[in-house]
Amino acid sequence: MRKTLLFICFLMVSAFVFGQDEISVSGKVTDSDGLGIPGASIVIEGTTTGTITDMDGNYNLSVPPDATLTFSFVGLQSQIVPVEGRSVINVQMTESTVDLEEVVVVGYGEMKVKDLTSSITTIKSDDLAKTPTGQAMQAMQGKVAGMQVVSSGAPGDAPTIRVRGIGSYPGQGNESPLYVVDGMFFDNIDFLNSSDITSISVLKDASAAAIYGVRAANGVVLIETKSGSYNKEAEITYDGYYGVQVAQDILKMANAEQFTTMAMESGSATDAQYIQNAMQRYGRSRINPNVPDVNTDWYDEILRPGAIQNHSVAVSGGGENTTYSLGANYFAQEGILDMKNDYERFNLRSKIDYRATDRLTVGANVIFSNSTKYMQDGAAWFEAYYAVPVMPVYDEQNEVAWPDKFASAQTLGYRGGKNPFTAMTYSDNRDKQRKTMASFYAELDIIPDVLSLKTTYNHDFTSSERREVRLPYYLTEGAQRKNSSVAKTAANWSNQSWDNVLTFQQDFGPHDLTVMAGTSYRDEAYQDLWATGLDFPVNQEQAWYLNQSKTTPENSVNDNGLRQYGMSYFGRISYNYNNRYLLYGTMRADGSSKYQETWGYFPTIGAGWVVSEESFMDDVSFIDYLKIRGSWGELGNDKIQASDGARTTTVINTAIDDNLVAGIIASSTYGELEWELTEETNIGLTSRFLDSNLSLEADYYIRDTKNAAIYVNIPSVGQRVLRNVGVIRNSGFELALNYSNSISDDLSYSVGANISTLENEVRDLYGQPYIDGGSAEFRQRSIVGEPLLAFFGHEVTGVFQNEEQIANSGLTEQFINDSGIEPGDFIYKDQNGDNVIDDKDRVVLGSYFPSFMYGANLGVNYRNFDFSLSLTGQTGNKILNRKRGEIIWTNDGNLDADLAINRWHGEGTSNKYPSSAGLRKGYNQKMSDYFVEDGSFFRIQNVQLGYTLDTENWLGGQLPGARIYVTAERPVTVFDYNGFNPEVSDGIDRQTYPIPAVYTVGLNLKF
Repeated sequence: MRKTLLFICFLMVSAFVFGQDEISVSGKVTDSDGLGIPGASIVIEGTTTGTITDMDGNYNLSVPPDATLTFSFVGLQSQIVPVEGRSVINVQMTESTVDLEEVVVVGYGEMKVKDLTSSITTIKSDDLAKTPTGQAMQAMQGKVAGMQVVSSGAPGDAPTIRVRGIGSYPGQGNESPLYVVDGMFFDNIDFLNSSDITSISVLKDASAAAIYGVRAANGVVLIETKSGSYNKEAEITYDGYYGVQVAQDILKMANAEQFTTMAMESGSATDAQYIQNAMQRYGRSRINPNVPDVNTDWYDEILRPGAIQNHSVAVSGGGENTTYSLGANYFAQEGILDMKNDYERFNLRSKIDYRATDRLTVGANVIFSNSTKYMQDGAAWFEAYYAVPVMPVYDEQNEVAWPDKFASAQTLGYRGGKNPFTAMTYSDNRDKQRKTMASFYAELDIIPDVLSLKTTYNHDFTSSERREVRLPYYLTEGAQRKNSSVAKTAANWSNQSWDNVLTFQQDFGPHDLTVMAGTSYRDEAYQDLWATGLDFPVNQEQAWYLNQSKTTPENSVNDNGLRQYGMSYFGRISYNYNNRYLLYGTMRADGSSKYQETWGYFPTIGAGWVVSEESFMDDVSFIDYLKIRGSWGELGNDKIQASDGARTTTVINTAIDDNLVAGIIASSTYGELEWELTEETNIGLTSRFLDSNLSLEADYYIRDTKNAAIYVNIPSVGQRVLRNVGVIRNSGFELALNYSNSISDDLSYSVGANISTLENEVRDLYGQPYIDGGSAEFRQRSIVGEPLLAFFGHEVTGVFQNEEQIANSGLTEQFINDSGIEPGDFIYKDQNGDNVIDDKDRVVLGSYFPSFMYGANLGVNYRNFDFSLSLTGQTGNKILNRKRGEIIWTNDGNLDADLAINRWHGEGTSNKYPSSAGLRKGYNQKMSDYFVEDGSFFRIQNVQLGYTLDTENWLGGQLPGARIYVTAERPVTVFDYNGFNPEVSDGIDRQTYPIPAVYTVGLNLKF
């Protein structure tokens, strides 16, 4: 009995002591937005003891006072926090940029970051959500080394995306990457809402992209949409913002006084008379009586602030066998051009996965998008540039004008009306699109965790109803539209695919082997029907239909369509020995009905060496992970046409029996095309330093398009056709650095930067020295050894200041006299030294490809506040300021204020710009670097400040988690180019839509 009592006392004391050794720790785990994370794992380091957070991100756990806790959640960076006797530990988790165990999406599967031998960059949903835009890819600007995102300011227009340059000619319309959304192929993702996306992965090199074969030459962008989670209660979220778009860096045009001065200096009596006419019609300025009493800032007149808003509601969760994610989104954007110019989109989505048995999982993913876009009339930008400032918008004296009394420059003597409001007011361009993307799959675990088979059917169907209406008006005889016209286009696209993938995965001791094989069948169809009608009732929109038109012009009806089939076989092998040596290979065979050569084969191979796993690295403490990787592969591009050419007839005259006889010669010149083949070699480095807080990714690549479709001259018939005989090279270096750290429980930060270089070079033109592009007046030329479609013209070295300088210029007297050279004219460089300036003196003036791009980001979290900043920029690219150049056709229009202020108007006044008279000479209007300007820029891309409300202390914690934030998108852009913005997709600025700054206020709610 005594021993029993002693034993009981011992147990009680032990329990008491044990209880004293443990303390209760509680807290909240939140994401970078400050919202609670449900299901986050908290484990005592060195044990299996732990817990998970509840729906609001709260947790409670008994731990030893000297324990260390590990906080983890899928897709977020794990944190290790010592308890140090504390009873409350709150943790804010950020997106993982350095977690080597993180799984990223690759073609037809997933891989861990540490096992990759390819160049892949992944951007998560939180980063995408910071950009207020209807185009998800716009949020990628400056975030991915080697990827160029060229913004578009027009509502609903997608940005231009280029991954590692352009390998096709002419590089417009065949340059975009392949988009893969949950396994479905797209040419763009303008229908997707950023809030519905979990991640975007950019597959940049051949090793990563070649599994997609004939469509992967321009890179691959993989998009995962949001899914639910098993055994998770329903979570309801709301994400929304409202804001305003404001035109920035508005181009300053010459005002009335500057314009008048230039007109008087031009030496044109006609232009001087126009100014007199304006003063007679509108009066004289009280400030300067030699200037008309009108000073219209046309850009100020046609621009307006534009509202932008976005609202998304989603519910997600799951039970033991089912996961679901449902959502709805509404996005609306007004254009900054003051006309019917806006974009509206409504989306619905659903994603469901169901474990039917222990071995069979089935699922469905459906996205429906309904959008309406009213497109701007691009002529408004062109007209506003040349509209004279001595004319008002409205002119009550123009009594014959109808239906509005808009002013016309013809009343002053100028050619044309020069009033952009006719294009804005009497045009109505609408495009309605409905898109349904449906995906259904079944996955069978033949041998659990070893062998699985997945079959997927995808169908994307898009219908478009496009209407272009032109309403009649009259200002003056040369500024009118007599007939109303309506052009209707009804089109639809159907894209079906059926994929079957068999995957084997097995570990054999230190050997890890994954083998995948699959097939893919695709069926793509397109058809459209369009027609034009004239003279319909214009007063009511209900009558804007073809059957209301009085006449249908000849050849105004067209019915078109195509259908293409494809069958592909592909496979992949991934081998990992002891987490040290990596091998990777893929092969894809693509069969297509598009080309006469039916089959194409696209192999790739990659290897990696994890140097940090070697014994000689044991003493290198600051390196946590170091991997050297390399790859080679071939990619295909089927975005070129299937054939090119025409049947032609030529009339000739010849003598037969001494009689002149007329006849014809018929010839056929065709080029049979096939997909372009791109070969790429990539060498890279992946590393982690300083307890994995610092990550570094570096790559060098050489990408050759070896059978680029280029134009080849056929001398025998005097024609040219496309043939697969060109070679175009892109090469460059990419570097990305990211660092994150937690200073305390309340303060954490992250910083990152990326840079990339690009050299685009034409390597072979099938023996031709060059291929001309652009127009004769604004020549672009592809020359072996130079960039594709480089700007080509004369080099300006200054402006002649006096007659003596002209006489001593070295130019022949005859050339000087024939050209009428005088002070205020350009000095062109005589490249070949023959003392005349002609076409032989033209040189390459630059390219629209940036040679250097960069981006940077900063994130700071302090208690309930979060702050983020992103920067971007580029240099080395050129822009053809064609607006200035078209003075050769519109020499009585206005010009920009920079030119007006800094023109040559006397010796020593300018060595850059010609005189007012010189602007009108053909000698000064040659294509030159006067028109080709520097397109470099630096931009504060995005600034966001957020605050997470402490709703737990409100009304007993019954309120949802809430975060409010303010965002400034593109608030500052620094550049020298003489235009609205330096982002011009093809480098030719004629009617570019300005890119606005966007300021928004947003709210996130989580129930």
